[in-house]
Amino acid sequence: MELLPFFKPVEAEKYFPQNKSIDPHLLVSHVWFTSKEQEPDLSNINIVIIGVPESRLSNNNEGCEEAPDEIRKQFYKLFLWKNNVSILDLGNLIPGKTIEDTYVILSDILAFLIEQEILPIIVGGSNDLVFANYKAYANLEKIVNIVAVDSKFDIGNEKEPITSEAYLNKIVLQQPNYLLNYSNIGYQTYLNSQADIELMQQLFFETYRVGGLRKDMDEIEPIVRNAEMVALDISAVRQSDAPGNANASANGFYGEEICQVARFAGLSDKLSSFGIYEYNPLLDYNTQTSQLIAHVLWYFIEGYSHRQNDILFKEQDQYIRNTVPITNALNELVFHQSKKTGRWWLEVPFFHIKKQQDKIYYLPCSKNDFETACKDVVPDRWWRAYNKLNR
Repeated sequence: MELLPFFKPVEAEKYFPQNKSIDPHLLVSHVWFTSKEQEPDLSNINIVIIGVPESRLSNNNEGCEEAPDEIRKQFYKLFLWKNNVSILDLGNLIPGKTIEDTYVILSDILAFLIEQEILPIIVGGSNDLVFANYKAYANLEKIVNIVAVDSKFDIGNEKEPITSEAYLNKIVLQQPNYLLNYSNIGYQTYLNSQADIELMQQLFFETYRVGGLRKDMDEIEPIVRNAEMVALDISAVRQSDAPGNANASANGFYGEEICQVARFAGLSDKLSSFGIYEYNPLLDYNTQTSQLIAHVLWYFIEGYSHRQNDILFKEQDQYIRNTVPITNALNELVFHQSKKTGRWWLEVPFFHIKKQQDKIYYLPCSKNDFETACKDVVPDRWWRAYNKLNR
């Protein structure tokens, strides 16, 4: 697939320090940039950065189409500690004549990159671009788990058009459907209707309040470890830490917490795309939000550089199998712990209709889930997955 016709390359020189020599350790010195004349070389590229200046369906946040270049100004000021990740900045996607054209172009490009095992970072733009990200997996006929870091569920009404705050129903209703699970990290109850909260429960989707996660941020790691794509709406961060968003709340994640979430996402061997949306430079104060997003991207890449490739259970002797007996519910729960990283997985049985037999789904979990099972209690994480897989 030719990429050059769909992008407006950015000029690397505009991000170099002015009136002084370039420090070779700056991140900008280690990123490849595309040119206007030559198709980019994707050989040996691990991560691709895609700016998407699209906000036609943004809800009350006009101006977020200006985000990609403002984020780059802060991102390329940072220093790179490790040089084991090859990054290419493709520039900014040229929006289509209609929003639907943008979705098609973006989803085709993302599908191409994912198939090449190159991880795209989408820098939006409005949050409805998550729909285009999902469509990339549908184009590849790949089952996908989505994690949204957002203060709202963005469900919407099936009779209403898609917007930045109403896209999830469009994903759920797509046929054929490739969504296995949707998880929301950081929702705020008072920003979501009771009907939407109940609907999420009926669909066996996972939802985690920001206050509950703050008690133990490590519980976020197994959630994002199970995702193919993570979408981060900057409104999930409290307004005092990220004022550059018209829908920001007084509450939400702190800046250092959202960076921790991004690092967990980068660490996930399964994750194959990452997007950050809804930053509005017109509302930012002293570049505070663009700096934070730059740090988020830095932590994501730092996590990526530490991937351990311990997800596929190819080497059974590298995992410790733990069997926990359970009373009055199941005979037992089976846990696996990686000797390499210490991370945990939990077996969830389900009936495979096509093969007419029982199968096993390996669900990422935490040590807390194992300790809960040892108290003769089935973890909530297991019940949600079991009910969803066997309904």
